[in-house]
Amino acid sequence: MEFVLALHSHLPYVLNHGRWPHGSDWLCEAALDTYLPLLERLEELSAEGTAAPLTIGFTPVLANQLASPTFVHEMEAFFVQRLAACDEAPASLATTGDQALLPLVDFWRSRLTRLQTLFGKIDQDLVSAFRRLQEQGRLEIIGSAATHGYLPLLARDESIRLQLAVGRDEHRRLFGVNPKGCWLPECAYRPRSKGRRGIEEHLADAGFRYFFTDAHLARAGSPLGAYGDIPLGAERFDAERHDDPSRPGRRTKAARSPYHAYRVSRAARGAVAALVRDPRSSMQIWSRHQGYPGDEWYLEFHKIRWPGGLKLWRVSGPNVDLGAKRPYEPRAALERVAGHASHFAHLLESVAQEQREDGEGVIVAPFDTELFGHWWFEGTDFLAATYRALRGNRVRAVMASQHLEAHPPRTALQLAEGSWGANGDHSMWLNERTAWTWKRLAPLEEAFWDAAPAALASTPARPVLAQAARELLLAQASDWQFIISTGAVVDYAERRFTLHCDDAERLIKALAGGDLEGAGRLADELARRDDLFPDVLAQVAEALAG
Repeated sequence: MEFVLALHSHLPYVLNHGRWPHGSDWLCEAALDTYLPLLERLEELSAEGTAAPLTIGFTPVLANQLASPTFVHEMEAFFVQRLAACDEAPASLATTGDQALLPLVDFWRSRLTRLQTLFGKIDQDLVSAFRRLQEQGRLEIIGSAATHGYLPLLARDESIRLQLAVGRDEHRRLFGVNPKGCWLPECAYRPRSKGRRGIEEHLADAGFRYFFTDAHLARAGSPLGAYGDIPLGAERFDAERHDDPSRPGRRTKAARSPYHAYRVSRAARGAVAALVRDPRSSMQIWSRHQGYPGDEWYLEFHKIRWPGGLKLWRVSGPNVDLGAKRPYEPRAALERVAGHASHFAHLLESVAQEQREDGEGVIVAPFDTELFGHWWFEGTDFLAATYRALRGNRVRAVMASQHLEAHPPRTALQLAEGSWGANGDHSMWLNERTAWTWKRLAPLEEAFWDAAPAALASTPARPVLAQAARELLLAQASDWQFIISTGAVVDYAERRFTLHCDDAERLIKALAGGDLEGAGRLADELARRDDLFPDVLAQVAEALAG
């Protein structure tokens, strides 16, 4: 049986929209906590001869930011700030009687210096670093929609086509090849209905060959959810118990087993396959009750030393108050990583044994990349240890495309509508708190697509249309509804959503009203702030052509 580990990397567009706490620092934290450590672990595995056939995606909006000179400048400043915190901490800790934490300051200084050196070694270019790994055949990079728009709820099919066309073309521009796979934002899916094409048909027409879906959409089971156990607000992982992987489990009905890929569509430009999330392996990591990240020896996410942002404490146990957290012990944490990776490899093997697969089965474990390193500090070490633990295991790690090429899906399956969010439906993104955003977006989409044909044909109007498209795409990001629904930093999400809607609306009205000179100046101004997707007009034309 084969195993596909799929990671989805995404952040909304934050460059030129402030620094702390939800501007560029958000992006720099992800790079420092996750992308650089993951790259470091992959290089270590390669050096020791351990295969790590990872499938990883970077949304176009994230990849554009990582490739931006503005990000490089912000990242350099971020390293300086964190290292300055290490320099300041010893004297401050001595005055508060916290000398026991001093070794951890040295731990952070060493780690920061090492990652800063790595950043320089790759010429401060994370996109090219991961691209090289793909060119060497060591991993597969998949695509996604341009700004992580929630595709099933977009009002116009042209908007869906634009999200996917930008996603495909930006992937080719930045990573050198067309992506075979697509991570649907929020794993959200809608079948063909009421005269509108299914999401899989749009994927096929954009050239994608496969995507990932949740188990409950494939077999109408109970939704797992993907976000309920992420430590948002006061939440955190607090797991202490692990299911016994040797416990006999009921074998999933083969016709709807999550352990096979399925053919979902044969559209005009080819077939699309769906890879189904495995509930057991996924929840072993996601779940606050059973997941590894809540182990008492792992770094506590929420207790942070200010100023400077250093984390010096460990989880310490279930329901331990922040004030009672004990000092972090890196060596003990790494010992737990080894044990958890061994347990996970054994779990995968037990799934394969229970399913009694004939060699065509696959265990698919998709996660947000930022879980590993950012939310779960030891997560990238866990991934590396898992690949080591799978050496000689009856379960073989492969990239998603490798599995599909070796075992083309033979069974067609009609997926249910839904997502991997809470309740398994669209309610995390469409509810009483977010309904106003969709009421604002729908007429904006209509106005944009009404104006687009004439603007494309007018040389003076084209730059205005291009920036209007960028602002519309940024307004469509699913992040805004998700943040509003969770109740965290609602004002930021509402402000960003409204800003991009307002700017898109101003540009579209100018196109309709004929004030192209003033609109051109506004477009130039906004392009300096929201500088991404350089070829968006070609994709607008493609979306219009259908």
